[in-house]
Amino acid sequence: MWPRPEIATPLVSYSAAKMPSRLPRLLALVPVAARALSISTPPPATASYDHLKKLLRDVNALSEVEGILSYDEQCFMPPGAAASRATQKAALAKVVHEMRTGEAMAAAVEAVRGREAELPDAKMRANVRDAVESFDKQARKSAELAEAEARLESEAFAAWQGARKEKDFSAFAPKLKEMFALKQQVAKITRPAVAEPYDGALDAFERGMTAERLDEIFAELRAGVVPLLAAIQEKRKNSPEIDAPPDALKAGPAWDEAAQAELSREIAIALGWQADNGRLDVSTHPFTGGAGPEDVRITTRYSDNWIEGLGATVHETGHALYEQGRDLGEEGRGLPASVALSMGVHESQSLLWERMVGQSRAYWSWVTPKVHERFPFTKECTAEDFYKAFNRVTPGCIRVESDEVTYPLHVILRYDIERALFRGEMSVDELPEYWNTRMKADLGVDVPDDAQ
Repeated sequence: MWPRPEIATPLVSYSAAKMPSRLPRLLALVPVAARALSISTPPPATASYDHLKKLLRDVNALSEVEGILSYDEQCFMPPGAAASRATQKAALAKVVHEMRTGEAMAAAVEAVRGREAELPDAKMRANVRDAVESFDKQARKSAELAEAEARLESEAFAAWQGARKEKDFSAFAPKLKEMFALKQQVAKITRPAVAEPYDGALDAFERGMTAERLDEIFAELRAGVVPLLAAIQEKRKNSPEIDAPPDALKAGPAWDEAAQAELSREIAIALGWQADNGRLDVSTHPFTGGAGPEDVRITTRYSDNWIEGLGATVHETGHALYEQGRDLGEEGRGLPASVALSMGVHESQSLLWERMVGQSRAYWSWVTPKVHERFPFTKECTAEDFYKAFNRVTPGCIRVESDEVTYPLHVILRYDIERALFRGEMSVDELPEYWNTRMKADLGVDVPDDAQ
């Protein structure tokens, strides 16, 4: 920045004209003045912002590597690699945390803190706002805690897979206990001002949401849905034929999984998912992952129940469309303004496509010929038959297979359990009995085993 003409020129000019004998001494002071001005006068906000932007993109790039490791872990990784993957993810999480909260990032954040108004673009201002907020939260957490968190998440996932396969909750319980204890610690450290630790955990997924507010929403929702479900079940009991699907649309081995996979891919692409920037695979639990808008990977799962696979595909395609639609411009790519706003917004997009599109008559008028082509035994079934089968209220144990009426009850049950565990009002060992009791009370479902 030095020399600044408006300061340097008058100083030298005045000294030469009025006090020639003091000129050498005054010129000697110029470097001192320069240093003082460089300390007291911050660089332009845009220059500080550009520096912060580079650091944020470096962190984002490594976070995308974390995403690929997690996707591989859930889709392709051999079971014997679980321990080494936990070590890899823990080491990477420590590096990412140190980059996210280290001296360089701290200095860059302080250089823009409170200066959003000096930036000319709304996205720039959003990047600064969110970067500062994220830094303040993450800087409260040690690198060791970030490392432990990543390691435990990987170990817990492996334990869950094994326990699910063996239908044995006790095999998962120890890791689940560790997980809740660790998440309580993280919530308290990163968000100390919240009313209760669970609010801190909520904030990581749904910024600003509180348990108090969810209590209000879920209480009203449950009060309406439980009697509605009971009325539906009573009507079906008295008239079982009212929504019985044709035999051809019932679950069974005729629904070839390879053909389901081909149809799922065709549907996802037709809905707008860009296959050149993603993958469609199979996992134990359907999810959307990958490494950002240019590498969006989705999974589904197939079974004798064709509704499960097609429903999950449309749902995850909704997530993928949101991810692929994120801003890749100069103020978006790899920056906070382009990050998914919240889990609630993300789910709104997946459910928009699954519920508003995938459960519509117009959709089934379009899809039915495609199903007929791959599954000729359904050719006598009309689009209306498919529409009714797909919209049938069928209480069950699995959330991702649930219908529009029972889906909220699955979510509310998980919320009630999570909050009780965070508050110490329930132990992990008590979870299965509570789960089974609530499934029976709310959905009228008997849970046959721990995997369910």
